Amino acid sequence: MTTIGVISDTHGLLRPEAINRLTGVDHIIHAGDIGGPYIVPGLENIAPVTAIRGNIDQAAWANSFADQEFLDIAGYKIFILHNRNELDHDPKAAGFDILISGHSHKPNIETIDEILYLNPGSAGPRRFTLPISLAFLELTAGSILPRIHEIAV
Repeated sequence: MTTIGVISDTHGLLRPEAINRLTGVDHIIHAGDIGGPYIVPGLENIAPVTAIRGNIDQAAWANSFADQEFLDIAGYKIFILHNRNELDHDPKAAGFDILISGHSHKPNIETIDEILYLNPGSAGPRRFTLPISLAFLELTAGSILPRIHEIAV
């Protein structure tokens, strides 16, 4: 089994609760709105990281991050973009199994046309009454188990 930690919208805040929850994962995906140059290195202390730039990531430090990423982990094809509303292709036709996004700060898991869509919510500063959360993907041959965890009350 491969376990991927999925985090998004940290907005410059890497919470100790997020670090504790992510400890032990095989890979971390950050789906944008990183918010500062120290967030990804902090996550890299836990596991290898794939991170993308979000709409707030406009400073020079963010230039090394792409707007979208494609991964193949444990035989699953994963597409990552920050704002799902900016999806400009058919993920099924492209052969993706999982689409990860952030931006809305609303945690969500849904399957559409055999594609798992996962938004881990926001792990950064609280926005309105939305939860502070992150997600996990447990990948095995033939099964994808997504889970969302609130990390702060």
